[in-house]
Amino acid sequence: KLGAKTVAIIDDRTAYGQGLADEVEKAAKEGGAKVVAREFTKNDATDFKAILTKIKGRKPDAVFYGGMDAQAGPMAKQIRQLGIKTRFLSGDGACTPEFIKLAGDAADGFYCSQAGLPLDRMTDKGFAERFKKRFNTDVQIYSPYSYDAVAVLVDAMKRANSVDPAKYIAELPKTAYTGVTGRIGFDDKGDVKNGAITMYETKEGKLNVLEVAGGEAPAPAPAAASAAAP
Repeated sequence: KLGAKTVAIIDDRTAYGQGLADEVEKAAKEGGAKVVAREFTKNDATDFKAILTKIKGRKPDAVFYGGMDAQAGPMAKQIRQLGIKTRFLSGDGACTPEFIKLAGDAADGFYCSQAGLPLDRMTDKGFAERFKKRFNTDVQIYSPYSYDAVAVLVDAMKRANSVDPAKYIAELPKTAYTGVTGRIGFDDKGDVKNGAITMYETKEGKLNVLEVAGGEAPAPAPAAASAAAP
């Protein structure tokens, strides 16, 4: 959708970063894009100019980085400093306010993905307000999902009438629970059914929703779940 025909891919050689980059490379090729460079760095590096200079000569339409915000922020700055005209993308490890802080003016125009729905599309609209009141900070990236994970375990315990893992874990595959994030159930592999991925673009120092893929229309939350404080 960005119209990128050529892509350069960099990863930090961690299981997360390299694994993500491998999947992006596979998807890019399947989509007809040409991978013009595949480079790697370390997850504690701060200087990427040698890699980026090499990539600049390939003139990629997009550069993807598999890694975390601590490297993606400086990388975005150095892409701009080197005058590389490209789209810069990454995954959820860099899809954070910290990336924006580290990248500064170079943050705008950055594309990234996060697992799950945006806060304003979740079932429980009051979660963010209650979270802020309780912890005096804004909701962090996976807070609603961690909250629901605990609730799903409690739901399984109630159905098993036991806190013994050997008994309540057997109930988890039968989960049909509506929590903060929406309807929750699992497929035969144990993955969440209809899991959502949200694409963001940074503009004016904020992560703005571009598109949501997947997910299930939420049903009204049960009164008890809706009233519960984080």
